[in-house]
Amino acid sequence: MKKRLRVLGALLGVFGLGFLVAGGVAFAKTQEGYGSLQAFSEAQNVTLTYNEDGELIDRGTTEGADAIMDLLTEDWKYPVVESDLDPGDPLVNTATEYMYQMATVGYHVLNGTQTVELEEAVEYNGETFDAGTYEMDVEGRYWSDFDRDHPIEGAAREQAWSGTAHGLFGELGVGTVTHSALQLGLGLAGLFAGLGVVLLVTGGGLIWAGRARADAGVGSPKQQTTGEPVSV
Repeated sequence: MKKRLRVLGALLGVFGLGFLVAGGVAFAKTQEGYGSLQAFSEAQNVTLTYNEDGELIDRGTTEGADAIMDLLTEDWKYPVVESDLDPGDPLVNTATEYMYQMATVGYHVLNGTQTVELEEAVEYNGETFDAGTYEMDVEGRYWSDFDRDHPIEGAAREQAWSGTAHGLFGELGVGTVTHSALQLGLGLAGLFAGLGVVLLVTGGGLIWAGRARADAGVGSPKQQTTGEPVSV
């Protein structure tokens, strides 16, 4: 039994050491990722705007920022992490900040007005649109919500949801996913390290128990020859 305890303890110790190494490697790779994301964010130099009270503002007002936050949390159901929004560090470099910036772009597109010019009269579904200038409110419509064959809506869709808007969405989305993945990696690194410590402690305990049992022995020489009890 004592030998089995020591062998099992040694195996657990080896497994624990392996998990500690895995946790260390995961932590190192995660830090490299954070460093790269930080450099990428600094190169872009996109920052959020706060007032003197540390409140988010958009185009000079907190009402604008509140409307953007409502779009982010109510319409898009994004779980905002308040600690990511730091007035002392306005650089967009966390998942929440990237998503807020994406919501800023989306909010202004969804609530914008597009000017469409028709050079000649166009008939569509029995309705004639004379040549001239038309103002069209986006009214919260996304790319797929427009009638692309409509002479006014189709042109307004291209202007509102331009390649620039789609590109910004894609780029900001990459930043969000990258930061979220790095947070997950950091959590896994901590999990691996914690499990490694537990296995090492358990393995060491089993080895100690096996040695203690070996040192105690089954019985003293006096017990074995006379059968007399030995006091402890």
